[in-house]
Amino acid sequence: MRSLQTSTHPKLPSFLAVFFLFLSTSYAQNILRRGSSLSVEDDSDILISPDKTFSCGFYGMGQNAYWFSIWFTNSRDRTVVWMANRDRPANGRGSRVSLRRDGAMVLTDVDGSIIWETNTTSTDARMAELLDTGNLVIKGPGDKILWQSFDSPTDTLLPNQLFTKSTNLISRLHGGSYASGYYSFFFDNDNVLRLKYDGPDISSIYWPIPYLDVFQNGRTNYNSSRIAVYDEMGHFVSSDRLQFIASDIGMSRIRRRLTMDYDGNLRLYSLNNDTGLWVTSWEALSQLCNVHGVCGRYTICVNTPEPKCSCPPGYEITERGNWNKGCKPLFNETLFQSQRVKFVELPHVDYYGFDLNYIQFSSIDSCRDLCVGDYRCKAFSYRLTGLRSCYTKNELFNGYQSPGFEGKIYLKLPVTVETSQTHYSQWH
Repeated sequence: MRSLQTSTHPKLPSFLAVFFLFLSTSYAQNILRRGSSLSVEDDSDILISPDKTFSCGFYGMGQNAYWFSIWFTNSRDRTVVWMANRDRPANGRGSRVSLRRDGAMVLTDVDGSIIWETNTTSTDARMAELLDTGNLVIKGPGDKILWQSFDSPTDTLLPNQLFTKSTNLISRLHGGSYASGYYSFFFDNDNVLRLKYDGPDISSIYWPIPYLDVFQNGRTNYNSSRIAVYDEMGHFVSSDRLQFIASDIGMSRIRRRLTMDYDGNLRLYSLNNDTGLWVTSWEALSQLCNVHGVCGRYTICVNTPEPKCSCPPGYEITERGNWNKGCKPLFNETLFQSQRVKFVELPHVDYYGFDLNYIQFSSIDSCRDLCVGDYRCKAFSYRLTGLRSCYTKNELFNGYQSPGFEGKIYLKLPVTVETSQTHYSQWH
């Protein structure tokens, strides 16, 4: 009998300890109360939404870089949907997020410096709570929301998260970085949703189709409310009449995200619960060569079907392995204007934008003469069909080649540059 008591009695307190610990954790796991904090040094020091879909805490990548983030708990790569400090990672030691007694949520680095904070100082903030929607909120008395992560998205929009004129999605710089990149999704000043490339050299709109007007693109600019949203089923609606649906619309309990990807495409993703992997259920652009900045200056992009970059005749890649840097001329540009020039014909090629002139019903000879007589002109685009349009170009960005494009680029080069392509003409 004594041995029975000895063998069973110690298990009771242990069980009760675990039980009460479970109750405590399940009660507080999605809440950070006023005066409490999360530490970067404790991997278990995180908030988890009640349905376990989302986690919030310090997200690490690389040697010693941590971000206060929200991510999908069950996706294979723990896909991040929001970051507080994307452009200033915190140290892996001593950093913490605190809901201070003055009402502000603050991210501090190892030296105590403030990396990020909410605008809730001197409020009656009671707690921060991670909701099943993926929204991190700071609540005051009566559950009034004083601040929410949904108001400051990073590169991702979640179901039922309102997208407004004061918010935008900014891509990551590249696949191995969470820093702010060059692509953005936003409401433009004319009330239309657009995609823009804002790189080191140029800034340009590339979606919807930039050479069509608002109505030709199926949009309207007359609704100034500038608001958009999509639901759990994958149906997106916007005040500018942009609508789209997920390819798997109607399927229940699918986790979704709309992300401005670092390659410049806007995509709606669905999570496969069995594999933990994401499947594309909608995308803004089917051909990535229509994304500006995919290939750099002077470069020509070809869909194969993946985008492939190449340099035109008379040019070579600027930095091996990095097409974002574009191409550079094989000749001295400063001496170019004093030399005899020729034009190299590039069929089905165009460089979008940067037009010096646009002339309708122009002959190709007149277009050539216009480019020859202007020291700023680096090429001209000519289209035989329709209005026989002439475009002279002072910069060569956003180059692409497509069999469906019926025009040609005539590249202006010194006659001394050897090329295998057809020479349209020579000129002094």
